[in-house]
Amino acid sequence: MYTPRLVTLPPGAVRLHDARLGERVDLELQAFAIADAPVTQAEYAAVLGRHAAVRADAIPKTPGPHRCEPAGAALPDTPVHGVTWFDAIGWCNAASDQAGLRRAYRVDGSFVDWAVDADGYRLPTEAEWEYACRAGTDGPTYGPLGEIAWTEADDVDEPQPVRGKAPNGLGLFDTLGNVWEWCWDFADPARYRDYRVLRGGGYSDRQWSVRASVRRGTAPDTTFEDLGFRVAQGAVGKAGAVEAQGWSASDDRRRAGIGGLLPVGWTPYRELLERGG
Repeated sequence: MYTPRLVTLPPGAVRLHDARLGERVDLELQAFAIADAPVTQAEYAAVLGRHAAVRADAIPKTPGPHRCEPAGAALPDTPVHGVTWFDAIGWCNAASDQAGLRRAYRVDGSFVDWAVDADGYRLPTEAEWEYACRAGTDGPTYGPLGEIAWTEADDVDEPQPVRGKAPNGLGLFDTLGNVWEWCWDFADPARYRDYRVLRGGGYSDRQWSVRASVRRGTAPDTTFEDLGFRVAQGAVGKAGAVEAQGWSASDDRRRAGIGGLLPVGWTPYRELLERGG
């Protein structure tokens, strides 16, 4: 059974930088819990009965998340990687079932709804992730990168065992470096269709890309060698609510419904307009 080392964070505020709008947004968060490290290969297998490993030699050493190929089992205490956003969602539900918790997600094909009042395991929102990562600091990192994060400077060829470098002030490990982490939120339904947010940076990223404010996005069915996830837990809203912890379904639909002449390459997620909530 999956038994995470959860750290309960008190209510608080976090400031996110919205590069799309060129502004900073201040958000208030309710208390929630978050795992002190990414889900490992062993923890993933304890729930699903199988590993989700990848070949390190299949990936070129260039900055950013990298596409990967499935392979045999990796070291049990390395972050699980080579998993899609949908894999992470399904794993959270399975882990919740195993623990006797109420599932956080209802899956309907490619659409996923979050029950914000559920006590099951889930992905953190982007705001929760940054709040947890910063641990009360306001700089680009919560400490010297060489001490807290696996990056390109370490010259390693694959994800490293979790908790191998110093934690942040809340006792959380690997929020920066090692593997990028899936978050719940869309990257931008106006510009990037159904892409989901990635945070934290990976073991092969240059140091400028491993910062608390850096955000990336990719398709939810994509797998990368340096992309995993960590879980959050805790009811953060009332039954039926469609916004919580910095996320809002109505804001997502508003962005998906953007009109007018769009810049080249923008792909609004129009299918989202048909969803209720």
